[in-house]
Amino acid sequence: MMKRKQTTELDETLRKLNLTTMVEHYEELAKDAASQQLSHVEYLGRLADIEAQARYERSVARRIKRAAFPVVKSLEQFRWSWPTEINRPQIQDLFRLRFIEQNVNVVFMGNVGLGKTHLAIALAHTACLHDISVLFTSAVDIVNTLSAAQSVDNLPKALKRYLTPRLLVVDELGYLPMDKRGSDLLFQVISARYERGSIALTTNTLYKKWARIFNNDAIITSAILDRLTHHCETITIKGKSYRTHGDDDESAG
Repeated sequence: MMKRKQTTELDETLRKLNLTTMVEHYEELAKDAASQQLSHVEYLGRLADIEAQARYERSVARRIKRAAFPVVKSLEQFRWSWPTEINRPQIQDLFRLRFIEQNVNVVFMGNVGLGKTHLAIALAHTACLHDISVLFTSAVDIVNTLSAAQSVDNLPKALKRYLTPRLLVVDELGYLPMDKRGSDLLFQVISARYERGSIALTTNTLYKKWARIFNNDAIITSAILDRLTHHCETITIKGKSYRTHGDDDESAG
């Protein structure tokens, strides 16, 4: 009876300290420790490791949820053999995440269906695993969200959503052209993140043709390119789309 009271009190204390994983495992580990003749310090170390691992997994799950990925991708799933031209060492080096520490941007450039979005998601997912905040969105969604916020005088709050994450993934720039208002709003995001946070962007349009995206406005195009590419790695991918060849490979994007 006394032992049950002690464990109940210990459960309550651990829960107050938010050590919920310890609550679930301390008795089981105590039996293992006794059978293996572990010291008190070794037993406590195992308990602490289990708690730390559980907290890490929960924090990763929260970051992935907040990132709002449409799907989760990994670099291991990417089909390197499909593109006719791709710099594999350059891409693999990005996954060391030093570019985020240095507030450098990444632009994945190439035709549709070559895995640009796959790589961007995989890169951002890796960041989530390393305690880095991420948000995935499309260029069109940014413009639509900010435009709606601006119309009700709520632009600063809406902008914060795109400025807070350490890594912002902007998907599909160039698939739809923008009017002047949309171009200005996207410029505000890129300008505010300049040298403060990294952007990983996917596009099917070469830099020299970006004026077409931004309403043929040479000034805004130059301003966006200047800030985005000043500290930037451009990943050019060439080849034919998976999709047009009836390939169901999930690397397409």
